[in-house]
Amino acid sequence: MDYATSFALVIPELVLTGSGLILLLIAAFGGEKTSGLVSILAAVALGAAGCLVLPSLVEGAGGATAMAFNGQFSADAFAAFAKLLTYLAAIGCLMIAPGFFGRLRAMRPEYPVLILFATLGMSIMVSATDLMTLYVGLELNSLAAYVLASFLRNDSRSAEAGLKYFVLGALASGILLYGMSLTYGFTGTTSFAGIRMAQEAGLSTGALFGLIFVLAGLAFKISAVPFHMWTPDVYEGAPTPVTTFFATAPKVAAIALTARVALDAFGSQHDAWRQIVIFAALASIVVGALGAIGQNNLKRLLAYSSINNVGFILIGLAAATAGGASAMLFYLAIYVVMSLGSFVAILMLRNGDGENLETFDDIAGLSSTRPAIAWCLLILMFSLAGIPPLMGFFAKLEVFRAVVEAGLIPLAVIGIAASVIGAFYYIKFVKVMFFDEPVDRATTGASTAQWAILAICTILISPIGWFLSQGLETMTQAAAAGLFAGV
Repeated sequence: MDYATSFALVIPELVLTGSGLILLLIAAFGGEKTSGLVSILAAVALGAAGCLVLPSLVEGAGGATAMAFNGQFSADAFAAFAKLLTYLAAIGCLMIAPGFFGRLRAMRPEYPVLILFATLGMSIMVSATDLMTLYVGLELNSLAAYVLASFLRNDSRSAEAGLKYFVLGALASGILLYGMSLTYGFTGTTSFAGIRMAQEAGLSTGALFGLIFVLAGLAFKISAVPFHMWTPDVYEGAPTPVTTFFATAPKVAAIALTARVALDAFGSQHDAWRQIVIFAALASIVVGALGAIGQNNLKRLLAYSSINNVGFILIGLAAATAGGASAMLFYLAIYVVMSLGSFVAILMLRNGDGENLETFDDIAGLSSTRPAIAWCLLILMFSLAGIPPLMGFFAKLEVFRAVVEAGLIPLAVIGIAASVIGAFYYIKFVKVMFFDEPVDRATTGASTAQWAILAICTILISPIGWFLSQGLETMTQAAAAGLFAGV
């Protein structure tokens, strides 16, 4: 394929790259007073990139026609769907940030620039069809994320979160690199297509170890058990807008990348990696649910909720079918909306001194003092628990239906049983907000953007969102077909 065609396929990434460099110069020469302008322009750049990837999803792009740079990059429908989710989540995180950082006088133009470069890395990740491209995108995203976690330089919790994330992230990168080197050594190629062809005759012991280490490195990025240990500490310590970003956009990119590696590079040996994915899925559901029960900090609880939801998403991946991939993407889209809304609601809880409220003690009787936030949180928590007729229920229904159709009925039964555990701590939100004695600590100092995002997220996961689910299901099916077109 000639370079002109290749560059035409990576226009969204070129837009993000050029925008990031220009905004970096504006930030460098303009100083902190340009933070608002840079945020707006970063959101515009992400929106433009989203418009550019939309045709690939609508047309169901896939196969050789979507390949760029000699098979190292795929602009297929699967990547397009994941990119749209990451771009929308990143725009949401840009919108809610000024209200938080502005109060602390810590809003700097570096924040939107870092978000932009992190999103660029994610965009490369979900399109990677070569181990080298995979690592470039992963590290571009990770390096920006390490800085974002420690963005509040005068906050010891933020500095600690950034350091923990960096140290454990470096360890995960080492594990991933070792797995990639083993895979290359025993297959003779870094291309996903080449790896799949080399393993069609069977999986050697060395290649099996390579597969295990690659999946272990990716499990850290999606915070799946047993590589979840960083998630509660980083989510609690990082600034809340950054935590919101970590729980949404990078999660989408990492899960999409994991799915592409499993279904594309190792697609011919799904029986080998399915056991690993099933263990990680069930362990994440159980550990995420049990770990959240004893939490008093709301951000730590939502961190365990994130681990729990990753387990359900991996159940869809375990099906190793186009239907399973479609269900996984459907769940992922609903999860992004639920997480974004939940973290925005917590972000809006502040006392009279402008300090954020992050514990159950702070939201006691919230329905009496701040009923709008309390009712939105109720809907969001019930949706996360999978209670019908909210969209969280339909998301779980999709992944369970996919594994049943794939013949994995015991996995579906265990997953349904384990999901009951998680309902306990979601209902705890409702009990504290609606039945405990009011403490009246939360004020109404939220920005218009925060209210708008909370309202949109609540509506989307309410029964009203069901009317939009048909269009979402059509898009996820087209995305899954685009992925399997190259397999």
